[in-house]
Amino acid sequence: MKANSESHFVSAPDGLKLHVRVYGVRDSGRLPVVCLPGLSRNGSDFDVLAEALSQIPDKPRRVLAIDLRGRGLSEYDRNPANYSLPVELGDVIAILTALAAEPAILIGTSRGGILTMLLAALRPTAIAGAVLNDIGPVIENKGVMRIKGYVGKLPQPKSIEDGAEILQLLFSAQFTAYTPEDWIDQARRNWRIEDGRLVPAYSPTLSKIFEGTDLEQPLPQLWAQFDAIPKVPVMVIRGEHSDILSAETVAAMKARRPELTAIEIAGEGHPPRLQGRLIDDIAALAELCDRRRPSTEFCLQPAIPKSKWSALQKKRK
Repeated sequence: MKANSESHFVSAPDGLKLHVRVYGVRDSGRLPVVCLPGLSRNGSDFDVLAEALSQIPDKPRRVLAIDLRGRGLSEYDRNPANYSLPVELGDVIAILTALAAEPAILIGTSRGGILTMLLAALRPTAIAGAVLNDIGPVIENKGVMRIKGYVGKLPQPKSIEDGAEILQLLFSAQFTAYTPEDWIDQARRNWRIEDGRLVPAYSPTLSKIFEGTDLEQPLPQLWAQFDAIPKVPVMVIRGEHSDILSAETVAAMKARRPELTAIEIAGEGHPPRLQGRLIDDIAALAELCDRRRPSTEFCLQPAIPKSKWSALQKKRK
């Protein structure tokens, strides 16, 4: 059991059981944070961040770290076609509703960031702030081809130490700042023990999402979905060596949204870990989201003519 947290299971629209680790207390008076992991990742990627945000003295915040279907402790889907963005978006909405987590500050890593932008287009009122971790409206084909090359295809390690060596061999060129302990930590998040052996912490059929995708052609761009994010605080994080999110795309995002906070993490690739200095940066963004959250009076104002609203305010004084 992770500190200050408990497991919840929520039914997806099709009945599949989805796992969410919830940190902190519900009635903190602050906006909740909802964390969405990458393609083959799970909610454990947010352990350090979630524990920190939920235990800030005098400012604790409820944090939900979601295992998307087929990942972590969520149920695996017998139909690989359901490992799709529309189905996963429906899952996220079901979790937000079931756990009363709207509006929320969304933190999306890679695929989780895509889901955040899609949620903005479908349900903008659910988003009170957003952190896009190494993802943007333009996704580089080179990085997707690299991911396709290893998802569901990693060799089975004999031990966590063996798994750490496998990961280091594959990803050391991107994560030049990693220590031996960091690779061990990543191995523990990539594999789990099942029937006495280590297996990937995701459904083996997850790799089928790449079938039928021509990665020689540019991937669809998501500028409309990015632009749909409401006028709330937004941060984009990029790993220095990322092959998914380019510096040019970050610059274009900043040009469209000048108030956007852009951070680049040295020595890391796709995606950067959300720890260290980033915890303070994200906590500060969350505080800004709290301050900008509309009050009840502000929410009522558009429904009342301006003249009557002014008279009502004077009368109340």
